[in-house]
Amino acid sequence: MFRLHDPLLRGQLAIAALFLSLGFQYATWAARIPAVKADLDLSAAEVGVLLMAAGIGAAVSFPAVAWLMRRMGSRRLALLSQLGLALLLLALAAAPDYPVALLVMCVDGVLVGCLNVAMNAQGAALEARHARNTMARLHAVFSAGSLLAALLASGMTAATESVTAHFAVAVALLVVLGATARTGLLDEETAPDGTDPAPAQTPAEPKPERRRWSVPSRLTLWMCCAMVFGTVAEGAMNDWSALYLKDVAKASAELAPLGIAVVSGMMVVARLFADGWRSRWGDGRVVLLGSAVAGTGLAVALVSGGVAPALAGFACMGLGIAAVTPCVYAAAARQGSDALTLVAAMGTTGLLAGPPLIGFIAGASGLAWGMGAVAASAGAVALCSTRIRWTAPAPVAQSEAAPA
Repeated sequence: MFRLHDPLLRGQLAIAALFLSLGFQYATWAARIPAVKADLDLSAAEVGVLLMAAGIGAAVSFPAVAWLMRRMGSRRLALLSQLGLALLLLALAAAPDYPVALLVMCVDGVLVGCLNVAMNAQGAALEARHARNTMARLHAVFSAGSLLAALLASGMTAATESVTAHFAVAVALLVVLGATARTGLLDEETAPDGTDPAPAQTPAEPKPERRRWSVPSRLTLWMCCAMVFGTVAEGAMNDWSALYLKDVAKASAELAPLGIAVVSGMMVVARLFADGWRSRWGDGRVVLLGSAVAGTGLAVALVSGGVAPALAGFACMGLGIAAVTPCVYAAAARQGSDALTLVAAMGTTGLLAGPPLIGFIAGASGLAWGMGAVAASAGAVALCSTRIRWTAPAPVAQSEAAPA
């Protein structure tokens, strides 16, 4: 227990609770979409629009999230949005009709955007304060949250058909995670040792003006493109890999779920080691090589056909795409809160809107072409990575600082 006094470990545990919450909440409602479809008597097209509503909410949330980040700071915004996402599970379970469910999912997308920005800002601040790479491990916790939600959904579905009972248990766990995060999140004005320095200013020194939002730079736009393509690939693999194995590769019903397991398992393993790769080779090389391996591996598997090549291609995708989002988030954070907010909003949009988009392609041309679009998305990440400045800005020399 004495190790909890270490500010780095305390911060890691608190921020990890946020990442776990987001992965857990997202996978919880996704796992019960069939039950929600049956309760509200929805068609397949209406379910697609319901899923798209969350992506639309995330896409349009950018101006509000940017304003809230400047107004509230990442700590308060993270805690409030985490609690809001927990309560939205109960709202979705109690939705009386389709329009209310659409509204709930749209608000869910907005709150996912808020929490995504705030928790990644916290992770980037922790890296900067302690000069330690930790972002990839935090994203591994997000993947672990999805896995935990899937296990809970399986157990609750076997125990009861009630979506409300399932979501009530999930809300209780999310509240515990929120309480865990509250004790160790970073304040923007807190020093690395946990003190509140509040440096004195001379009377003649004017107070800095509140910075307004500005037009994104070209560098930020390249980061947005890399993030969108990366999260489209990540989200689509989780949602469509099992169906590809069953319908295209002709795997048995017992083998089909292995697609999700292979992708998720490789992503967790890769993210656990990715911080070491970042320290050794740099963020840019990790993203470029990883996305190239992901796209090439999946493309070769699609051309080869069969169950074994498909599983190998899925493993390449999980291994290669895992470090993209942590590295892009860290690079965006070095450009300021507005850049991080926009990049995170695009990431949330890609994660939520990517699976329905691949579904539209599959409906028009076949699932093999839809998975081909996923491979192309990974290749697009590699191209975007060559246009991003990955190194941190050089620190200001002591001689260039303002005189005392």
